[in-house]
Amino acid sequence: MDKDNEINSLSADQARQAVDCRQVFDALRPVEGDLSRRFAGSMAWKTVNGQDYLYRRRGKVEKSLGPRSPETEAADATFRAGKARAEDMAQGLRARLERMAPVNVALQLGRVPNVVARVLRRLDEQGLLGPRIAVVGTNALFAYEAAAGVQFRSGLLATTDVDLALDARRSLTLTAEAQPNGLLGLLRKIDRSFDIRRDGDFRAVNRDGFMVDLITPAARDMRRRAPRPRLSAATEDLEAAEIGKLQWLVEAPRFTSVAIAENGLPVRMVAADPRFFAAHKLWLAEREDREPDKRGRDRMQGAAVAGLLAGALNSLALDDTSLSQLPTALAMQLREAVQRAPPAPALEW
Repeated sequence: MDKDNEINSLSADQARQAVDCRQVFDALRPVEGDLSRRFAGSMAWKTVNGQDYLYRRRGKVEKSLGPRSPETEAADATFRAGKARAEDMAQGLRARLERMAPVNVALQLGRVPNVVARVLRRLDEQGLLGPRIAVVGTNALFAYEAAAGVQFRSGLLATTDVDLALDARRSLTLTAEAQPNGLLGLLRKIDRSFDIRRDGDFRAVNRDGFMVDLITPAARDMRRRAPRPRLSAATEDLEAAEIGKLQWLVEAPRFTSVAIAENGLPVRMVAADPRFFAAHKLWLAEREDREPDKRGRDRMQGAAVAGLLAGALNSLALDDTSLSQLPTALAMQLREAVQRAPPAPALEW
């Protein structure tokens, strides 16, 4: 370990276990997708006026697929066989992940706080993680280190909240259907103690003091400022707090990786692109109106991610086209930080 470096390498055992765990998780996701969409609900035959009809039921909605015929009988058989295979596959893969979890913990691979992992899994199940919401605060570092096969030192990671950036440019229609009670309702399915101080607040807090912040870029033209965006029309829900210069993060490309939670189970993470995260942190570190202790941490986080961009994540381009959403001066600052960054530690095979 290099005491001047904020990045630690994984051992060979850690690296192999992390890769194996992610491969199982990657195999499980499409199977679970089939179960939630292609094989969702059930099929059954019903007799109506002396004639058998095949019905497909999804939730409270039931639809006739037609009278009994070779075609409907084949559709029924295909659905039942496919669903049974998918359920068997999913059960086996989930069981393997459960067996891997204590090994992950023993190898100190469990990194993402369990409460954060539960929030992200719920957002992912509802189709919100990525299309509408991305992680932009300190917890985004877990996504970057997982993709790079390294670990940041604990001093960079300590936090009692998770910052979720809402991209208000995208349609609310699907969101309202998937989560009619909004983000607060979703959080309460994870932990009933989550609450907000008043309707329209941007922060939910649970009884342990863990906070979920919903933020969005400030309007470019304040004269045309729209109502603060929220995930639903629910009477009680979080409204996104508008933060200046956040367009760099919210409108940047999404960055997806699979990290491992403290309990040893994998979790899909969608975060701000690490180039834009580092640029934003370096920008914050230069702001005189920001608290000195936060500026110091911003600088360390920005430099640490720049180190990944110089090493394991060097496939992410730093040319003018790739960074066109950043102000020219900030793009130059990012490139200089990457050039100055110490090389990431080599994997200990």
